Amino acid sequence: MKILVVSHTYIVDLNCEKLRELAKLNSRNGEPVEVTVVVPKRWRPGGVQNKIIEPEAKVEDNFRIVPISNFSENNQGMLSFGWDLVKLLKNFRPDVIQVEQGAKSIAYAQLITLNKLLGLKAKMLFFTWWNMSYELKFPISTLEAYNLNNTDGVVVGNKDGFDVLRDRNYHNPMKIMPQLGIDESIFKPQQQPDLMQKYDISETDFIVGFVGRFVPEKGLMTLAKSLAGLKDQNWKWLILGRGPLEAELKQWAKDEDLEDRLILIESVPHADVPRYINLMSTLLLPSETTYEFKTLTAAGWKEQFGHVIIEGMGSAIPVIGSDSGEIPNVIGEAGMVFPEGNVEELRERLHRLMTQPGLAKKIGQRGYEKAMKRYTNTALAKEQLRFYEELLTEGVEATIGGEAMA
Repeated sequence: MKILVVSHTYIVDLNCEKLRELAKLNSRNGEPVEVTVVVPKRWRPGGVQNKIIEPEAKVEDNFRIVPISNFSENNQGMLSFGWDLVKLLKNFRPDVIQVEQGAKSIAYAQLITLNKLLGLKAKMLFFTWWNMSYELKFPISTLEAYNLNNTDGVVVGNKDGFDVLRDRNYHNPMKIMPQLGIDESIFKPQQQPDLMQKYDISETDFIVGFVGRFVPEKGLMTLAKSLAGLKDQNWKWLILGRGPLEAELKQWAKDEDLEDRLILIESVPHADVPRYINLMSTLLLPSETTYEFKTLTAAGWKEQFGHVIIEGMGSAIPVIGSDSGEIPNVIGEAGMVFPEGNVEELRERLHRLMTQPGLAKKIGQRGYEKAMKRYTNTALAKEQLRFYEELLTEGVEATIGGEAMA
């Protein structure tokens, strides 16, 4: 089976691990799986990574990365590719083409059209995270309609995204699964005595952890207020990341006389993040839905998945998340969920973990087992391959977590 995956996401080599695992598999009939990943030759991510990235071509057995000339270097929806894409398609002749730029992308329309013109007869799929309702105007409405009408299947990152596409009258098969998994050889339980010493953390300290952007929609001030009501407990708050709320968080700690309990670390190499997660007694993602964000085609934001949750679970750290977006579906019975923005409910969850070490250990183990079963790169690669095989066989129903959906 020949699979072509197209996305700017894979300019970061670390993001390719699931696809590398996919290329190690065989299809049901024993045929080896070949995976070719198309990435833009030049890309400017923006934000804190505001520099041009020029990925290199790679060939590793049945897996390869092919940079292709591109138009637009920093807009997912506007991304499209040059004439060298045609040559690649003619030579590779994929059975499956998956474009991971969403339902409204020009690149996806381009691949659909080339699939038709070149007579490849490949199954066409796209991946999307988008999980809020939206209305479109011409010409974007026409672009989306063309894309949806020529789609054989969708890999969607969350249940709300599944529902949004159904509301937009897309009725072909869908599979709910995240774009990226975790590497169990990296995210795993491990002691970190050197970091404990560096940050003056003792064995009796309960470390409340957060990894991500310091922005209002991540619910950090809700977490701060919850912790302020637990001063009688022996906790410290470890925050890993950066963002505009940093000054407000430091001022909060000063006002509450909790400066000695706040450990704020702005910059850590990505490879070291698993070590810091293993310092935590619990990892939180208290995200909050907002309608302040607007794009050309949609408004609002709620948590689309929460990848850090499965990183914590893979490290056997008990996780707590709000009920924003996909978080409760990711956690399920393998952690704790509270109503977003609810200070008292979050405080209650924290207090239970702080005062019941047996419960914390039980939840951590439950999360670990779920992460190993559902969210490793290998597990996701197998799930994705099954979906492709069902599409090629035809007659597949939409699926959520491996269960058929009418």
